[in-house]
Amino acid sequence: MLAVLSLELVSAMSVLLPLLFGLEPWDDRGVPARISTIASVLLLPVVLHAAWSLIRQQRRDRIEASTTASFMETVLSTSREWLWAVAADGRFTFSSRASRELLGYEPSELVGRPCSLIIDLAELKTARKPDARAGREGLLLSARHRGGRSLSVEVVGRRRFDMDGRGSGFEGIARPLDLSKAESPADQEVRARLDRLFATRTLITAFQPIRNLGTGEIVGAEALTRFVSSPFRSPDQWFAEADSIGRGLELEFLALETAMLAAADLPAHLHIAVNVSPAACLDPRLSDIVRDSGLKPVRIVVELTERSAVADYARLAAALAPLRSAGLRIAIDDVGAGFSCMRHILRLSPELIKLDRTIVAGIDDSPNQRALCAAMVSFSSQIGASLVAEGIETSSELATVTELGVNTGQGYLLGRPSVLPADWSHWRQGNRSSTIGNDDT
Repeated sequence: MLAVLSLELVSAMSVLLPLLFGLEPWDDRGVPARISTIASVLLLPVVLHAAWSLIRQQRRDRIEASTTASFMETVLSTSREWLWAVAADGRFTFSSRASRELLGYEPSELVGRPCSLIIDLAELKTARKPDARAGREGLLLSARHRGGRSLSVEVVGRRRFDMDGRGSGFEGIARPLDLSKAESPADQEVRARLDRLFATRTLITAFQPIRNLGTGEIVGAEALTRFVSSPFRSPDQWFAEADSIGRGLELEFLALETAMLAAADLPAHLHIAVNVSPAACLDPRLSDIVRDSGLKPVRIVVELTERSAVADYARLAAALAPLRSAGLRIAIDDVGAGFSCMRHILRLSPELIKLDRTIVAGIDDSPNQRALCAAMVSFSSQIGASLVAEGIETSSELATVTELGVNTGQGYLLGRPSVLPADWSHWRQGNRSSTIGNDDT
């Protein structure tokens, strides 16, 4: 419509404008003056009509745009569904006001920040798919509220493309879930059990001493989470169940906070090793917990566990870089139990390598295990990492790993885990175990 009106105006003005300046329109084309005058008179109503129509059309367009904007404002301000958009680099470019109620963040606090602040990207690969029978069309995910709690949301999104057809990010909506409809009875039972745990914080930390194998001196302690529950459930069961309903990170950070608080009662010369998943390392809460613990970063060793896969090593290394610059060290746990541990070592250059119990158990009777251990001693030395033998339970195992050149170790022979601060107080500098080498059980 605008194009037609514009064409009418241009045609009319090509006649009227020359007349205004005393010129003959179309004179250079040999058109008689009388004809051009008649055309001008005839075109004048056309010009007026076209101008009036153009003004009316613009007014209608403004009213329509205003109505649309008002409608969108109403939708964005009243809908419980959170509208979002992220760029190709994973940073938010838009957030509706529903983020305030759903997540505890103002829209301005999210724009420009990575979406991993809200959703664990690794979880997207294992997210439960849409279930039409349950009336769902999106993915079931666990989102993180600003206050630290986890909440279940249904996310529906689509890819965005630029004018050249290249992917430029994603956009979509997220809505809170009615868990009574979204979860199975088994999941609801797990969630209720975890809710009670988070409310009562009924978990404690046991520390197992780590010794210098040459001197017997205790140089560190590994934090191990213990759950106070009836009936008894192992830590692996608790973490697996939390992962199954999207609350794994929430439980992991509660365990980490508990360990950091308990570590204040350890002798000041000991380093504290804490188990942290790769997904947790990407979460901003890790830095907050380290900072708020009051412990010097040089005393903290993050042991990377295998609870979640590493999709992007460059991103993981970048997330850990500020903490490592402050003095925090990285250890790769359970080395020898799987190939992914070796990939961790090659991509992250850790300060410590921890040999899995499967290599240490019975090493005194196995030439193959001794050869592998010797190779790891050489390898760790060449990359500048310390080697720690886990699960030393007999004096023969201790003698063998020490002879092969392992300089640090832990296990029941060297000290069992303890939840008692009275036991930890005996791990002062210069203390040596009297049981090393005297227990063949």
